[in-house]
Amino acid sequence: MKTLSNVLNTFVNKNLQQLRDQGLYNEIDPVEGANGPIIQVRGKKLINLSSNNYLGLATNPELKEIAKKTIDVYGVGAGAVRTINGTLDLHVKLEEKLAEFKGTEAAISYQSGFNCNMAAISAVMDKNDAILSDQLNHASIIDGCRLSRAKIIAYNHSDMEDLHKKAKEATESGLYNKVMVITDGVFSMDGDIAKLPEIVEIAKEFDLITYVDDAHGTGVTGKGKGTVKHFGLQNDIDFQIGTLSKAIGVVGGYVAGKKNLIDWLKVRSRPFLFSTALPPGDVAAITRAVQMLIDSTELCDKLWENGNYLKAGLKRLGFNIGHSETPITPCIIGDEKLTQQFSSRLIEEGVYAKAIVFPTVPKGTGRVRNMPTAAHTKEMLDNALAIYERVGKELDVI
Repeated sequence: MKTLSNVLNTFVNKNLQQLRDQGLYNEIDPVEGANGPIIQVRGKKLINLSSNNYLGLATNPELKEIAKKTIDVYGVGAGAVRTINGTLDLHVKLEEKLAEFKGTEAAISYQSGFNCNMAAISAVMDKNDAILSDQLNHASIIDGCRLSRAKIIAYNHSDMEDLHKKAKEATESGLYNKVMVITDGVFSMDGDIAKLPEIVEIAKEFDLITYVDDAHGTGVTGKGKGTVKHFGLQNDIDFQIGTLSKAIGVVGGYVAGKKNLIDWLKVRSRPFLFSTALPPGDVAAITRAVQMLIDSTELCDKLWENGNYLKAGLKRLGFNIGHSETPITPCIIGDEKLTQQFSSRLIEEGVYAKAIVFPTVPKGTGRVRNMPTAAHTKEMLDNALAIYERVGKELDVI
């Protein structure tokens, strides 16, 4: 069968083979059923250490029931973009709840956390501005910065001396109308936390706009309220970004901040203006999940207990777990092919922990990233540690 473009066919095949040869090609494994602490892949039950379902809410019975009942009343879709008639009363209630949760005047919801960064950065920054961006910021932040056409000035990861120097240069150059500093709250590949108090000090000195993407901090740090709350900086951060698809367990994202900022995003952020609103069943489930985190820290506390338990066990066995400050626990292997082999053997033995390699992380820093959740039992974690020990010794990793 002839392809439409020989040039495209040659390009794709050549580059796919190159990725395979370098151990950088990622095989996607469909999960057969719910994404809980135990999953089934190709008919095999596995201890799941790769999910972002930190609090186990993706399979929470109460949230499932709420979603079902809401669908019976509202249907399966919102039916339009938010600015026409896709804003349901459910969306308004959700955004009020998110503002309460984050301690801000207002909030706006989007279809994904990725969309938040596409929306918010480009709605405020343009070609006459500059963005100071942590070198290890998430791909969605990088793409959002590019979309804005602002000058992107990367600073060394969590290096406050470098940030201060570059903030001074950018603001005193006279080249830019506005300068923003943007960082992840929790860095998902290493599990470390941004130095927000120091960032805020620098921002105040140079009148920088402050932007924190707390995708991996929402529901995790600050007793569940996030990294900004962890440091008590709700009044010092202009943009609080979060996802609703990780710890919250459903799908979507949000921006929280001052009311005038949220009003601006409603009239100028393109994903809000040109993409259909979140489905009603999801919105109702998210609203209830957020209320659960406002009411209790029980799930968050359990997550940290399990995270600390797994981290201590892996460290005791001799694995390099980096400098994680959160339940995210990398086992840093280094070589890409060995990392892929290590992950494959873990899966064969009963632990689903995926390899993370270039370009997600720099070359030579391949790791298997472990994401314990509140839904794991100690027995599951002990079984996982036993498998890690067996495979680690077999491949001379420990």
